Amino acid sequence: MRILLVEDHPELCEWVAKALTQAGNVVDTTDRGDHAEHFLLTGEYDAVLLDLSLPGKDGLDVLRNLRARGSRVPVLIFTARGTVDDRIKGLDLGADDYLPKPFVLAELEARLKALLRRSAGQNPEVRLGELVYDSVSRLSTVRGTPLALTPRELAVLEALLARVGRPVARDALFEKIFSLDQDARAEAIEIYVHRLRKKLEGSGAQITTVRGLGYMIGEAT
Repeated sequence: MRILLVEDHPELCEWVAKALTQAGNVVDTTDRGDHAEHFLLTGEYDAVLLDLSLPGKDGLDVLRNLRARGSRVPVLIFTARGTVDDRIKGLDLGADDYLPKPFVLAELEARLKALLRRSAGQNPEVRLGELVYDSVSRLSTVRGTPLALTPRELAVLEALLARVGRPVARDALFEKIFSLDQDARAEAIEIYVHRLRKKLEGSGAQITTVRGLGYMIGEAT
């Protein structure tokens, strides 16, 4: 899962980013509202963690512009601006949840999972053959046995399962598994796709290469 973390307090930003990365997420960070808006215009994210008091552009303006463009990406606001008016304004502008500072990391993670559960709808599971993926717990199983995946293998699987039966471009997969500050080449995607293919053997799910378009997952034939 790719997350945009917008926070101008360096220690807090580093703390939250580290925890989310250790949980298997790809995290892009910025400490400015105008930079956050650029990231949201040029990249795709599964969730946004947004502070309000930011240099460059206020977090509420970033949120307002995001929703005006029609984006429904889940947004969790966390801020020291904890007045009722600020909370109501953020929710009215389209925020999905609000967490006042200071907060406990476990609560942030729980609220993030709840947002993803709601955005996944009533049926968060994807089934392909014997493969079952739960988009809330992010657990993949084959015949009930957990599939041992590295965080980047999981990110590739999640990106492919979001478009079952449709090709996903290599560049789109690259964005899902590498943050903006990581030095990597797009060819690295081939390594993770190859490893994932091996782990899916016998599951009834199959990754195929669609020449010129990327990779696609579907039921094995």
